[in-house]
Amino acid sequence: MFPLAFAWSDVAYAALSVFLVVVGLALGYAFFQLGGTLGRLSAFIKGAENELLPVINKVGGTVDRVNGQLDKVDHITDSAVDAVESVDSAVRAVSFAITRPVRKLSGLAAGLSHGASELRVSRDWRSAVAAGKDAASRREHELDEELRDVGGDGP
Repeated sequence: MFPLAFAWSDVAYAALSVFLVVVGLALGYAFFQLGGTLGRLSAFIKGAENELLPVINKVGGTVDRVNGQLDKVDHITDSAVDAVESVDSAVRAVSFAITRPVRKLSGLAAGLSHGASELRVSRDWRSAVAAGKDAASRREHELDEELRDVGGDGP
C-alpha cells in the first residue's frame, strides 16, 4: 500500500472531521461566553432583588400610611359636608323666619303710603282702603320675586 494513496472520500472525511472539530470548538467558546453572561445576569438579578425588595417594602408601608391619611381626610370632608348642610338648614330657617315679617312690613308700608295718597286725592275711605290693599299685595309680590331672583326662598 502506498501511504499517499487517498481516495476522494478520505479527503471528504478528513475535511468533515476538521469542520466538526472547529464547530465543536466554536460552540464550546460560545457556551463558555454564554455561561459568563448568565453568571453576570444572575449576579445582577440577585443584586437588584437585594436592593429592590426593601424599597418595595418601604413603598408598601408608605402607601398604607397615605391610605390611612386619605381615610382621615375622607372623614374630615364628610364632617365638613355635614356642617355645611347644618349651616344651610339654619340659614334657610332664619331666612324664612325673617323674610315673612319683612314682606308683611314692606306690604304694610306700601299699603299705608298708597292708601294715604288715595285718601288725600279722592277723600273716599273705601277707595283708599282698596288702593292700600292693592299696593300692599303688589309690594309683597314684588318682594317675593326679588328674593327669588337673589336666591332666597319665597313662601
